[in-house]
Amino acid sequence: MRYFLEVAYKGTRYKGFQIQKNALTIQGEIENAFEVLFKRAVELTGSSRTDAGVHARQNFFHFDWPETFEQKWIYNLNAILPGDISIISVAEKSDEAHCRFDALSRTYHYHVYQYKNPFLTDQAYFYPYALNIALLNDAAAILKEYTDFTSFSKKNTQVKTFNCTILQSEWIVKDNQLIYVVSSNRFLRGMVRALTATMLKVGRGTISIDTFRSIIESKDCGNTWFDTPAHGLTLMQVSYS
Repeated sequence: MRYFLEVAYKGTRYKGFQIQKNALTIQGEIENAFEVLFKRAVELTGSSRTDAGVHARQNFFHFDWPETFEQKWIYNLNAILPGDISIISVAEKSDEAHCRFDALSRTYHYHVYQYKNPFLTDQAYFYPYALNIALLNDAAAILKEYTDFTSFSKKNTQVKTFNCTILQSEWIVKDNQLIYVVSSNRFLRGMVRALTATMLKVGRGTISIDTFRSIIESKDCGNTWFDTPAHGLTLMQVSYS
C-alpha cells in the first residue's frame, strides 16, 4: 500500500531534504527512524527538495508498505527522530499517487527582519536597511506577468524547462517581519532566494523596477542576486487536489 507522510522540520542542522552520502539530511533521519523501529528499510520519495538550512512547516514523502500503517506508529517514529523533525501525519493513497508529480502548487515564505531580534536569527534574514514596501510589492506583482524564470535558477540545473506559473507573489508585514509569500506550480533550484534577493535591491533603491524587468527578460542568472541566506526560507505548504 502507498502512503503519504507529512513532515515538518527545522533545517538548520541539515544538508538538505534529500538523502546524501556522509551528510545529515531530513530523508536520511526519517529512513533511519523507520529502520530502528521496524528493523527493515523503507525507501522514501520526496515532494519538494529543500536546500541545506531551509525549513518546512509542511513537506511530504511517499512510501510503499506491505501492511496497514498503524497511526500509533507516528508517535513511535517521532520518539526516535531528533527534536527538529516531526512526522505530522501518514495517510493511505492510491497505488499510483506520487507526492512530487501530483502536487498542484507549493507555497514558500521568505522572512526578513530589520531590527535585532535574538529569536529570529536562525529563521529569518537580518536586513537592517530602509525598504520601500510599495516597490517590493510592485516587483512581486510583475513576476506574475512572466513564466520563464531562467534568470532566477542556479546554473547546472538539470531541468527540461525553466517555465513556472506563479499563482501568488506579494510582500506582507507580520510579527515585525517582512515576509515574501510566493506560490507556484513548481520552483527552480534557488529560485525563491534569488527572487527575494533581487527584489530587496528594488526595495532598497539599488535597482529600478525597469531594471528588474530587464533582469527577468534577460534569461541570464548572471544578472541576478542569490545572496539571501537559506535560513530565512520556509516551505509552508504543498497543495494537492
